[in-house]
Amino acid sequence: MSEKRSSFTGKIGFVLAAAGSAVGLGNIWRFPYLAAKYGGGIFLLTYIILAVTFGFALMCAEIAIGRKTGQSAINAFKTLNKKYSFIGWIASIIPIIILPYYSVIGGWVIKYISVFIGGSMSKSAGDEYFTDFISGTTEPIGWFLLFIGLTALVVILGVKNGIEKISKFIMPMLIAMTIFIAIYSMTMDGALAGVKFYLLPDFKKFSFVTVLAAMGQLFYSMSIAMGIMITYGSYMKKDINLESSVKQIEVFDTSVAFLAGLMIIPAVFAFSGGNEEALGKGPSLMFVTLPKVFNSMPGGSIIGALFFIMVFFAAITSSISLMETVVSIVSDKLGWKRIKTCLAVFIGSVVLGLPSSLGWGVLKDIHIGEFTILDMFDFASNSILMPIVALLTCIFVGFVIKPKSVIEEIELTGKFKNKKLFVVMIKYIAPICIVLILISSLLDALGLMKI
Repeated sequence: MSEKRSSFTGKIGFVLAAAGSAVGLGNIWRFPYLAAKYGGGIFLLTYIILAVTFGFALMCAEIAIGRKTGQSAINAFKTLNKKYSFIGWIASIIPIIILPYYSVIGGWVIKYISVFIGGSMSKSAGDEYFTDFISGTTEPIGWFLLFIGLTALVVILGVKNGIEKISKFIMPMLIAMTIFIAIYSMTMDGALAGVKFYLLPDFKKFSFVTVLAAMGQLFYSMSIAMGIMITYGSYMKKDINLESSVKQIEVFDTSVAFLAGLMIIPAVFAFSGGNEEALGKGPSLMFVTLPKVFNSMPGGSIIGALFFIMVFFAAITSSISLMETVVSIVSDKLGWKRIKTCLAVFIGSVVLGLPSSLGWGVLKDIHIGEFTILDMFDFASNSILMPIVALLTCIFVGFVIKPKSVIEEIELTGKFKNKKLFVVMIKYIAPICIVLILISSLLDALGLMKI
């Protein structure tokens, strides 16, 4: 028999936990890169508009489904309509895929915290330092095990005593550190050009691809379409205002992405003399370019250490939500108690994560096209499965259970102020946008279109 379902103590706990899930590596290492690539201010403006329309509708739908059913993804869709339980199964695969490789990257972050605190900043700025590190065997695995072990420890403690408490502690600190580093970055010589580029929209640089890139970033950034918000919604009390909670989660998430741009773009501009190409994509930005930037600035060792601690906070809250989602799914299906489930998920994630950790070392010759093992998992989950789940969710809410079913859940605590926007987005606009994202992702993978 399964344990009684846990719940967050109140609105603050729910919002901070859900915001912690949404705020992750996607905000910090992908958002600044895309903002720089697609015109700075115009990308930022496009992203904010999409977040409060496209992202708002999808997040409302998922949290409402979770709270309405009190179940994780598989059982939630099954409860609402048995014929569509397959959507929950597909959604459940995504965190199972992401958690292991995400924890590998989380281990890299802890490694760099130790480097900066240990006084080895100048070494980390070397051209081959990061490549030499991830090409190893024992050390990357050790950091990976530490990160996923910390994640499992929080999840074992439960929703109230683990996830909620750690989120209430981490999220305010993360915001404060991000603001401090952003202010410091903007005061550097030559940083003002980067600030102007990032904040002032140049409408001449707006394009259809800008919209596609911003929409794609929402999936990375907001924990949409991977069962997380359904799971967290199932822990949400009925007397909490769902609509205002979603808005607050979006404010947290978008604020961190915005501040990440203010941290990174002006600093890299100052370091590179205004070269936008210096903002490399993904790991190269965080683990190659930024150590060079920190090494070149006054007080760089302290700022670098604070930066990687801040990144760790963002990464751990996201990995906690990923593991909690998998734990919830397994517990709902098998009826296992939390500790047993957490240990099983931990062991399974370690086994699945080892190939990603070794993908630049002993397993470097294993490729699918141009993808390394980690890149393959990332592409399959983020670029293929997540848009598919989001599309199916829109169809399910818009035309199977109908928007009214979700609206009724949202209106338990009062009038749904953005009801008309929700209906139009979930039935018509969001599905079209998602199809375009999916097509562009496939074209990008085939080298026919670059996002």
